[in-house]
Amino acid sequence: MRLQVRSADSGRRVEATATVRIHARRAAIWAVLTSCSQAVKFVPGLRTCEVQKTAADGSWQQIKLVVHYSWYLPRVSYIVKAAYARPASIVFTRTAGGAAALRGSWELRADGDETIAHYALDFEPDFWVTGWIARFELRRNLPKMLRALRALAEQRQRAT
Repeated sequence: MRLQVRSADSGRRVEATATVRIHARRAAIWAVLTSCSQAVKFVPGLRTCEVQKTAADGSWQQIKLVVHYSWYLPRVSYIVKAAYARPASIVFTRTAGGAAALRGSWELRADGDETIAHYALDFEPDFWVTGWIARFELRRNLPKMLRALRALAEQRQRAT
């Protein structure tokens, strides 16, 4: 597992990347990444995940997310648009809610019977949290998220 979290230009803006090797095919990981019921199991602090709209061709969804990262941070609600390039990538962008900037992606690269999952995030809160708190929370929570994603995807792979 590789993880990098750093401040971006404003000091409050944070960029993070994380990569994990998963012993599952992309389809199993894709099924976990695109399921709200699974997202609340692997995304730390995610309390609500609710699909509001879906494109007729399935190429994107509008999703409401409610996150409570930590006891000392406020509960935050976002609406994101997730654009899908099945089964290789997901790009999500905040369209409304509690962030000055929120953009991220998942890239899934097949490697034999395994998959390399790469996550990238560009985040700037619009509430009082400082850059160092955001970096701390990401350094603490991204490894948890990747381990939980790996466990769910590998369990799904074994079940098929």
